[in-house]
Amino acid sequence: MTTYREESDTLGPVQIPATALWGPQTERSRHNFPHGALMPVQVIRALISIKKAAAHVNRALGSLSAEKATVITRAADQLLALDDAALMADFPLHVYQTGSGTQTNMNVNEVLAHVAFGLDADHPVLPNDDVNQSQSSNDTFPTAMNMAATLALAPLKTTLTALITALEAKQTTYWRTVKIGRTHLQDATPLTFGQEISGWVSMLKNDLTYLQQLEPTLLELPIGGTAVGTGLNAPLEFATRVTAELAATTHVAFRTADNNFAGLAAHSGLNVVHGALKTLAADLVKIGNDIRFLASGPRAGYGELTIPANEPGSSIMPGKVNPTQIEALTMAAARVMGNDTTIDFAASQGNFEMNVYKPVIISVFLESVALLTGTIDGLTTKLVVGLTVNEERMRELVDGSLMTVTALSPHIGYHQAAEIAQLAERDGSTLKAAALKSGYVNGSDFDQWVDPLKMTNIDRK
Repeated sequence: MTTYREESDTLGPVQIPATALWGPQTERSRHNFPHGALMPVQVIRALISIKKAAAHVNRALGSLSAEKATVITRAADQLLALDDAALMADFPLHVYQTGSGTQTNMNVNEVLAHVAFGLDADHPVLPNDDVNQSQSSNDTFPTAMNMAATLALAPLKTTLTALITALEAKQTTYWRTVKIGRTHLQDATPLTFGQEISGWVSMLKNDLTYLQQLEPTLLELPIGGTAVGTGLNAPLEFATRVTAELAATTHVAFRTADNNFAGLAAHSGLNVVHGALKTLAADLVKIGNDIRFLASGPRAGYGELTIPANEPGSSIMPGKVNPTQIEALTMAAARVMGNDTTIDFAASQGNFEMNVYKPVIISVFLESVALLTGTIDGLTTKLVVGLTVNEERMRELVDGSLMTVTALSPHIGYHQAAEIAQLAERDGSTLKAAALKSGYVNGSDFDQWVDPLKMTNIDRK
């Protein structure tokens, strides 16, 4: 049987589970908003870090006693040292709550106050007056959003770089392996598989560059803006000092926002960076689809590639291998694209001095980053590294293609070359047989002009 203790807030007494570290405002929210995902742990950790930095600064500015600042710092360090599961035991609130994140901010204030009391009962700490001193949910929560987003991007960039490296290795291995090109899903002129991969590599390098170029928009922290951006109840130096503390502890070049009114009312940085995540997702879908279609078969598909057999592919068909890593990746990409629509709409809802969709913006942003990080890693380690080429099949498709006739156009003209391709298609013959039959080309010229490797321009300087 659960036992309870009673605490009060400005609305009156509240029954709280006796062992819970949270207080009355958290308990009210727990019952009023019980649906959906929990607030991401990255946001909780960021808020705790903000409270710790604020305690240091408030002490330095003379508005918080040394004893209270010390015990808040100790409480914050104790919480931050916990693993994610243990930490979240006292942060039970959901994303779908007030649009400012106020209840999560108060959850952090209340838990820190309770932990601090356990550490030093002689200097009791109040959630609002001490832990939240010089702050408002309206500036701490968007500050935590930008911090959480920035810190989450680092593993994604590392993982994306690893995929690029793995693809570059395949590009080198298969640089001169000729295959048939395809445009409009129809046969086209030859290229090498290395050249094809180089296109994928370039796309992903561009995506990484976009992220790196846009990420600095997340470094601006609106801490110190308090309720509406004016900084009411925050000392003059509070914002710059807290930001400097956060930059030092995270080793990230955070800086004070150029305009706190924008920092509270808009989340354009998160919106534009997520746009880069959506672009990355789109490129990953294209690359994933190329690989899985080229690996289709093994007997009734393109059959140009062989992918690793990571698990049985069917509950009824023995020996079947499916491109499951790509399926996971492309499903994740679909979610990221949906999340981008959510952020687009949510970011537009900056009514007057504050955006009131903050929790859902950071929740889906972090979900997108986590999904991409995980599925890119799976693609790299469980598919790309073990990817091999079926060179015999590639050669067969090149030899049987009619589009190598393109190499004849400069020598005999477009229309005559088209006649040869159409003749080969009608007769079911090889292109060379049709060319000789047409009388436009002799065997020696055909062999000299229709050289699939030369057609790739692989040796062009």
